[in-house]
Amino acid sequence: MLAPRTPAELAAALGEAAAHGRTIGLAGNSTKRLMAGPIEPADVAITTSALSRVLQYEPHDLTISVEAGLPWRELTCLAAQNRQMVPLDPPFADSATVGGVIVSNCSGPRRRLYGTARDLVIGMLFATLEGKLVQSGGMVVKNVAGLDMAKLMIGSFGTLAGIAVVNFKLLPAPETERSFLLPFESLAAAVAVRDQILASTLQPSAVDLLNPAAGAQFSSNRWLLAIRAGGNAASVNRYEDDLAHIAGRLAVENDCPATLWPDIESFTPRFLHDHEDGAVVRVSCTLKDLESVLASFDGPAIARAGSGVCYACFAQADAAGAWLRGAVGRVSKAVIEFSPEARKPALDLWPSPSGDFEIMRRVKSLFDPSNLLNRGRLYRRI
Repeated sequence: MLAPRTPAELAAALGEAAAHGRTIGLAGNSTKRLMAGPIEPADVAITTSALSRVLQYEPHDLTISVEAGLPWRELTCLAAQNRQMVPLDPPFADSATVGGVIVSNCSGPRRRLYGTARDLVIGMLFATLEGKLVQSGGMVVKNVAGLDMAKLMIGSFGTLAGIAVVNFKLLPAPETERSFLLPFESLAAAVAVRDQILASTLQPSAVDLLNPAAGAQFSSNRWLLAIRAGGNAASVNRYEDDLAHIAGRLAVENDCPATLWPDIESFTPRFLHDHEDGAVVRVSCTLKDLESVLASFDGPAIARAGSGVCYACFAQADAAGAWLRGAVGRVSKAVIEFSPEARKPALDLWPSPSGDFEIMRRVKSLFDPSNLLNRGRLYRRI
């Protein structure tokens, strides 16, 4: 296992392996080994975990530059010391690296207001298989030079190059926050209130919808709509009044667990830990179709109800595969996001690639013409 300590060493390691035609396995802390495609055996294994420095932090400019191996939790804790944040809320946040979060394009409940990694990354330094370092973007929030190159790396699962450094724009943490957990007897009732909230003047940072199987964790057998509000005291107080008007007094009288959002963010890791043969399907759909998609799941499911992304848990990987086969033609974007390593070769993880898949293959060919780097990690398609 090679553990480069500088970006230059990472570039040299990649270039040396590629020059001799050796296959390469590239990872951080491997927290998402169950995510996407299989980790195939490789001639050379490289970890970025030793690239763990904070290179530049400008609190007044709301920017920070860190190496890819820095633990994600260290990044968020450092920013929090100045009441700043990188609000991606990825799963496995306690052990994931910055590079791992970015290369897998992980996000969580607050994507509704703050977006994904593509909205927060302003620059990147990555190492190619030619042994070169390429700078994309910079440390200025409005600087867009070369940003498209960095965006190619986000969500690529390390199949194109090795991320060495990531520059983020930071956001001020809200003055105060408050959360609401609204129970409903039916999915239709929960979606109706969701629609009213999104059509109102309220701008919650998160709007998540849990089905009864997922809500059981919060001692509920009903549909739960979780709302996260942030801002100054006056704006947060307005949520109490407006939600009471939209959803009734229960909206403000129902107790909300203090660990609500950490529990939601870690829902997938806990499920996978408890179910050895478990799998998680991710479906991206329109807000209009979210109701029918959620209704099709029997097991625990959580939806980013303000963004149209659903996560469904299956105790058996075969059941996830069967659901996905039945969904082809009904949903436009769905993958088996997490599955057991031994099951991946037999599962169709990404049965219906989008229309831009051929472009993705061409990009892969440009960066890695011999298909040496993280083979099959992009859902066994690339």
